[in-house]
Amino acid sequence: MDGIVQDITVGTKRGSDELLSACATNGPFIMSNSAPSANGNDSKKFKAENRTSGILPSRVIHIRKLPNDVTEAEVISLGLPFGKVTNLLMLKGKNQAFIEMNTEEAANTMVSYYSTVTPYLRSHPIYIQYSNHKELKTDNSPNQARAQAALQAVNAVQTANMAIAGSGVSDSAAGLAGQSPVLRIIVENLFYPVTLDVLHQIFSKFGTVMKIITFTKNNQFQALLQYADGSSAQHAKLALDGQNIYNACCTLRIDFSKLTSLNVKYNNDKSRDYTRPDLPSGDNQPTLDQTMAAAFGLSVPGVHGALAPLGMPSAAAAAAAAASRIGIPGFASAANAVLLVSNLNPERVTPQCLFILFGVYGDVQRVKILFNKKENALVQMFDCTQAQLAMSHLNGQRLHGKAMRVTMSKHQTVQLPREGQEDQGLTKDYSSSPLHRFKKPGSKNFQNIFPPSATLHLSNIPPSITEDDLKLLFSSTTGMVKAFKFFQKDRKMALIQMGSVEEAIQALIDLHNHDLGENHHLRVSFSKSTI
Repeated sequence: MDGIVQDITVGTKRGSDELLSACATNGPFIMSNSAPSANGNDSKKFKAENRTSGILPSRVIHIRKLPNDVTEAEVISLGLPFGKVTNLLMLKGKNQAFIEMNTEEAANTMVSYYSTVTPYLRSHPIYIQYSNHKELKTDNSPNQARAQAALQAVNAVQTANMAIAGSGVSDSAAGLAGQSPVLRIIVENLFYPVTLDVLHQIFSKFGTVMKIITFTKNNQFQALLQYADGSSAQHAKLALDGQNIYNACCTLRIDFSKLTSLNVKYNNDKSRDYTRPDLPSGDNQPTLDQTMAAAFGLSVPGVHGALAPLGMPSAAAAAAAAASRIGIPGFASAANAVLLVSNLNPERVTPQCLFILFGVYGDVQRVKILFNKKENALVQMFDCTQAQLAMSHLNGQRLHGKAMRVTMSKHQTVQLPREGQEDQGLTKDYSSSPLHRFKKPGSKNFQNIFPPSATLHLSNIPPSITEDDLKLLFSSTTGMVKAFKFFQKDRKMALIQMGSVEEAIQALIDLHNHDLGENHHLRVSFSKSTI
């Protein structure tokens, strides 16, 4: 087979039992409830080895508990962000596989990363550890032909070795090296918004992203994304096609575009040329500021080597934890949806004011002000996505003259008081509140989440309400109105600028859902615009 990439080790195939018996474990992935093997004591055996012998790094990595329908390409994609995968052995009958990385450093980075982030394939958690074998040897038996073909295809892209077309590998594998650097991305089941910055963070794992254009076609959110080279595009497609950005939603469908280059005219929230920061924003839109990513930007946990995120601001930590499971490196999340809010003003804080404020960033389920420490409160959001979003935006903001501290709580839920227990109205259940902003999947409210600002967006204004009426109403919240503007095309909406962010926060708390008459209740949110 002339033309096959030479760094694939070919020799005598080791029996699967020999390989399995020699594996050392990576502790965090050996669970007490792991499914037993045929002899029923695999888990105990791995634990015993972990305790009695040191774990020595190896280029060979053992992958367990694979789903039955997993493909060779999906297994290879686990190693791609960390380095070059030089060999693969599939043991489908045992739902296991072995991959060999080109260097021990790459293998070490991979195992270290997956010791803190459980990888998923086809919605199933899988487990990764070192093998005691220092190299992986396979033969050319029929049951390994597909594995070797998939591996050779990936290596062909990495080395730009066009000679692989004559090696006997399938036509589809042979054509990989000449693919376009432009990907067409369709996001299905769009429950949470997917911004340009979200795409940039995800796809930057696999190479240099040069340009992105986003648009809606056939009622589907789509994007064109250009890498610096076709190899990066191939790696990204292999690893990300079919993955969910967020838990059970926002599924990526990825194909190669017929285009080989994108022409980006404007840098704004719809398109961006990362090689041309001088481009205008176009259409009188403000140039995309990095703080815009705070709405649903991704910040990936710091990982050694290729997985290190591009420098997003700390405020963009919001949606990293949204992916309560995602099968690509870098998108792990905390499962907790309960926030601890401290340094509150105990004389003024109420469950209702926290419900309204935190409700800007998600559907608040319960609020509890601590009975003996009334400067502290627990706020339970609908899910960990919304909790992270609220924490990233509200931590450090001033409420009632004090800077709030917002962190993740150790509690998994806010307990309601037992019958007869003294509570003084400090605990409230809001799970059935009509004021939730995000109950409807795909709601436009998801697209209008911004950090606290001095400018507020007002909506649901009845025709009889004038500018003076609204100025008087908002000045009555002990704040100062600096500017006001009705929307030109829709006088049901307006912008109002308060004297400070703190004043705007208080005005939002006091006046969201305020009855303006004529069956109109005012809707108030933070705006990205200025007057």
